[in-house]
Amino acid sequence: MLAFLRAQGLARADEVPAAESLPGGVSSDIWRVSLRGRDICVKRALARLRVAQVWEAPVERNRYEWRWMEAAAAAVPGAAPKVLAHDEAGFFAMEFLGSLPLWKNELRDGRVDADFAGRVGAALAAIHAATAGRDAVAQAFATDANFHAIRLEPYLLATARVQPAHAAALHALARRTAATRLALVHGDVSPKNILVGPSGPVFLDAECAWYGDPAFDLAFCLNHLLLKCLWRPQHADAYLASFDALRVAYAAGVRWEPAAAVEGRAASLLPALLLARVEGKSPVEYLEREEHKGRVREVAGALLRDAPTTLTQVRQAWQPS
Repeated sequence: MLAFLRAQGLARADEVPAAESLPGGVSSDIWRVSLRGRDICVKRALARLRVAQVWEAPVERNRYEWRWMEAAAAAVPGAAPKVLAHDEAGFFAMEFLGSLPLWKNELRDGRVDADFAGRVGAALAAIHAATAGRDAVAQAFATDANFHAIRLEPYLLATARVQPAHAAALHALARRTAATRLALVHGDVSPKNILVGPSGPVFLDAECAWYGDPAFDLAFCLNHLLLKCLWRPQHADAYLASFDALRVAYAAGVRWEPAAAVEGRAASLLPALLLARVEGKSPVEYLEREEHKGRVREVAGALLRDAPTTLTQVRQAWQPS
């Protein structure tokens, strides 16, 4: 890391800056580095992720992450940290935004702002719209192998091996997602990867960046708002209000296809992602009680058997009115 900082002119040749490892990541080494009055963040992708099951992924995903950040910031200024430097060895540096609150922590602590959820949906749709149908972007993010290794295999296909009754549906969803190439996808739009910025959301951790199906980003984020109803049931109504706000704001920004089309794909994919967070290689860490896991299996299984066409159907199945 020190050699990278010196080679990129971020650190002087004789400088040994203070650095600390940042917690929370399973797929990368991340450091906070103090350089002459300012802090920056340095990241390096891992070949084997820090999870219980064996999960390996190509380290070149690092370059697509910083490329995604640049593309997102061009589409929505401030939507991603500023990239400061990068190299071919797998390092990149970006501005450190540690003073901004993490959306996951806000949701956990009951500070649930549906308006902010709507801003997440609007920003996500704007990034998708700005990159949709652009051949140059598609060529720059032709990362099918990465996306398969980091998302389709550990989420959908691994879940199919654990839940053979739903294997046909899960395999079909994986094939459809892999074959749909419409816009630049982040791939990990989770509250743990979104900072609450002064002018809107700031998206982090775009290691899964791929030119593919924008419905994946929409479903992936909405999935977390549903799961948090089990984590903090006292805030369930607020989480569902955020679900609605994000869904509506996203739909209002869809320009590249009929909004009902992307919603339909997101709605059918969402139950698979719900099930994947208890059966796949990356189970959500805060669902520890068997009754909660059982509810996910019950609702997701029913929806996989009778594929929904709208996100409202998924919401209603999750919490009937």
